[in-house]
Amino acid sequence: MVSQDHQLHVMFLPYMAPGHIIPMVDMARLFAANGIRVTILTTTKNALPFQNSIARDVRLGRKISLETLRFPSVEAGLPEGCENMFQASSPEMYKLFFRALELLKPEFEHRFRQNHPDCIVSDYLYTWTVKLANELGIPRLAFSGSGFFNLCVSHNIDKYKPHEDIKSETENFVVPGLPDEVKLTRSQLPDIVKTKNEFSSLFEELKKAERDSFGVLVNSFYELEAAYIDHFTKDIKIRAWPLGPVSMFNKDINDKIERGGNSYVSKHSCLSWLDSREPNSVLYICFGSLTRFSKAQITEIACALEESGHSFVWVLGKVSDSKDGEFWLPERFQENVSERGLIISGWAPQILILEHPAIGGFLTHCGWNSIVEGVSAGVPMVTWPVFAEQFYNEKLVTQAMKFGVPVGNEFWKIWATDETRLIERYKIKKAVRGVMNNEDEALEMRKKASRLKELAKKAVEEGGSSYNYMKGLIQEIKFYKKA
Repeated sequence: MVSQDHQLHVMFLPYMAPGHIIPMVDMARLFAANGIRVTILTTTKNALPFQNSIARDVRLGRKISLETLRFPSVEAGLPEGCENMFQASSPEMYKLFFRALELLKPEFEHRFRQNHPDCIVSDYLYTWTVKLANELGIPRLAFSGSGFFNLCVSHNIDKYKPHEDIKSETENFVVPGLPDEVKLTRSQLPDIVKTKNEFSSLFEELKKAERDSFGVLVNSFYELEAAYIDHFTKDIKIRAWPLGPVSMFNKDINDKIERGGNSYVSKHSCLSWLDSREPNSVLYICFGSLTRFSKAQITEIACALEESGHSFVWVLGKVSDSKDGEFWLPERFQENVSERGLIISGWAPQILILEHPAIGGFLTHCGWNSIVEGVSAGVPMVTWPVFAEQFYNEKLVTQAMKFGVPVGNEFWKIWATDETRLIERYKIKKAVRGVMNNEDEALEMRKKASRLKELAKKAVEEGGSSYNYMKGLIQEIKFYKKA
């Protein structure tokens, strides 16, 4: 048992992809703000985007530090300096990246043994940390990069296998045993759910590690997913703590600007452009850091935006159909929309943009962080899932909570860089108008999103649900005793 006067030391091990490392660093900083000594274990380049925010925390008297290791890029066959999945441009590079993480494992383990913390908070994907925590006699908390809705949908599909009775890839089926009627198609399911493949053994390891952990930490809040938090903890019987939205911990404007990387647009130019727009008149478009679309798909998006007539901020990703990856737009598009479109090539200060009153909608790939950040800003969504668990996340927005409109993508893909079926401009334009116009349905979605924003704000304030979960978790770590 940890003595009452001992300052708890918790070590965090984030996975090296933006959607994992950004919320996990926010969560680590939240722990430090609650009086915990925190060490974030990562590699040299992955630490760089967070150094300034960590330094600001230290100046405030918080005990938080970054402990860095050298990433074995060259040894794994990667280019020198490639340390994050964001930099991998093909399935082949992803596989080399996984190899590099395997090479790092002994050094990670050494650092944990050397520090002997009171608790390990590890990304779900580092399943080996369960065994290590047991050896050290300390709790291992698994950080889930997704929400409770996804965890429950995944569990129930695995348990009941409703898709096995479906003949057509695009026929709807209902996922049994959930608090809401959630409909999916076989074509929206990850390959690993439908057939055994090279990742099947990892999937089994993840499920076992989840059950063998002390519990799960999730970037969510009770009021957003109450029925699914209850289902996960009471029916599936896995302990969990919703501690989010963790992005709301970033109150300093510099934290918002620098969060996750250096922005490709200045704060002044971005905010002054948004200041010139009417409230709720601008659509924000971002497909996350990993998604790659073809030039043909970029053309359809551009034409839909041009024809929609709405103002927009578009965070442009690199195209999939070029050798080295590049930013690309159709000829004359920027000229045609210069009066009402702001285009950002590369990283953008997303939470700063979403919080601006001019933003009236968010066209998103349904990555969990983007959904939570959109909810925190009170913005309704146009949903365009692509891979990973994004199709499941979409159903929370469009079917369970009903504050978004689907663009109509039906086909899951295994890699963010793979080609996917073309979504035509008329579908995109229809979905955008469904959220951005001022008709009754859009106004109702805006009202729901605004209500969720208020609930998110209350959740992280003193006495709120996430605040109380955090305080309770700290007490449990303090009194943890190995059986």
